[in-house]
Amino acid sequence: MALQNLDLEEQEKLEELKAWWRQYGNLILMAITAVAIAVAGWGAWRWYQRNEAQQASRLYESLAAAARAGDAKALRDAGGALTEGYPRTLHASMGALASARFHFDRGELKSARAQLQWVIERSRSEDLRDLARLRLAALLLDEKEYDAALKLLEAKPLEAYAAQYAALQGDVLAAKKQPAEARAAYQRALDKAGEGGAFRDSVQMRLDALGG
Repeated sequence: MALQNLDLEEQEKLEELKAWWRQYGNLILMAITAVAIAVAGWGAWRWYQRNEAQQASRLYESLAAAARAGDAKALRDAGGALTEGYPRTLHASMGALASARFHFDRGELKSARAQLQWVIERSRSEDLRDLARLRLAALLLDEKEYDAALKLLEAKPLEAYAAQYAALQGDVLAAKKQPAEARAAYQRALDKAGEGGAFRDSVQMRLDALGG
C-alpha cells in the first residue's frame, strides 16, 4: 500500500512537471538560446578586438620604421591604413601624433596640423587628445595664429597637462602683447607645476622676463 502511494505521488509530480514544462518550456529554451548567442557573440567580439589590435600594432610598427628611415610614402601609407581601417585603436592616435611630428620636422605644417586635428576629433584617449591640442596650439603660436591657439587651450585638460596648458597660454598672451594676462597664466602654470625641475625653472624665467 505504501509503495502504491509512492507511485501515485511520483505520478502526480510527473504530471505537475509536464504541466509546468508545457507552460514555461518555450520561455526557458528561448532564454538558454539567448544566453548562448550572447556568449558566442562576446567571444566573437573579443576575437575581433584582439585581431584589430594586432593589425593596428603591425601598421604602427611600419609607420614608426618609416619615420625613422625618413620614408614619407611608407609613412603616409601606413598612417592612412591606420586611421581609415582602425580609427578606434590607440595605435591610430599614436600613429597620427608620430606622423604630425614627422611632417612638422620637415616644414610640412599643413599635414602636421591635419594629423593633430584628427587626434583631437577622433581619438578615444583623453590623454592623447590633450597632447594633440597642446602640440597644435604650439604650432599655431609659431604661425602667429594667436586667437586660434588660445581657443584650443580653453579646453580643460587632464591634471597632468594643466601646467603645460597654462604655460603655453602665457606664451601666446605674451606674443599678443598682453603682459598682465600672460603673467597670470604663467603664475597658474607655476601653481600647478611640481616643485623644482626644468619646466618650473623655464616658466619662472618667462614670468621674471615680464616683470612678474
